[in-house]
Amino acid sequence: ILPDHGPIWRENPGQIIEQYLEWTKLAPGKKAVLIHDSMWQSTGMMARVIADALHENGVCVREMPLTEAHRSDVATELMGAGALVVGSPTINNQMFPTVADCLTYIKGLKPKNMVSAAFGSYGWSGEAAKLVQAELDSMKLEAAAEPLRIKYVPGDDALQQCRNFGATIAEKIKVLVNKQ
Repeated sequence: ILPDHGPIWRENPGQIIEQYLEWTKLAPGKKAVLIHDSMWQSTGMMARVIADALHENGVCVREMPLTEAHRSDVATELMGAGALVVGSPTINNQMFPTVADCLTYIKGLKPKNMVSAAFGSYGWSGEAAKLVQAELDSMKLEAAAEPLRIKYVPGDDALQQCRNFGATIAEKIKVLVNKQ
C-alpha cells in the first residue's frame, strides 16, 4: 500500500486497512483530550483540577498543555475521544494565540461524535472561554457545559466549580458513548 503520505506498507497490508476502517468510524470513547495554555498558571490550575475530576469520574484524560504539545499530536489524540475540552486565558479580549492556532487546525479536520467544553481565567474582560466555545460550536460539537470562566487565581470555590465542570463533562461523555 502506497499512501499519499506516511510509510509504505509492504508487510501485512490488512493491518493498516483494518486501522483505517476503525479510524473512519469516528467512534467516541471514554476519553477526553484537554488542551490548554496559561499566562500566569491560573488556567493551568483549572485544567489540572478538571482533568482530575474527569479521571475520578471514569474518563481517560489526555491533558495537553500547548507549551508542550504540537497541534498534530492533539489531532492524533482526538481519535477515539469522546470530548475536546479547551482552556484559554483572555489576552487583549481574545483567546490565547496558541489555543487559536490549535483550534484552527482541528477545525479543518472536521471532528465528529464528541462533546466539547471551554474554560479559562481572566483578569478584566473574560472573553476567551466564550470565544473558544463559539469555535467549538462552529465545529458542530455538542457543548457539554456552559463555558467556565474564573476571575484571577482560582480559590477553593473556583476549584470546586472546576471539579463540578469536569464531572459534568464526564457524564456527557458517558451518555455519548452509550448512544453508539
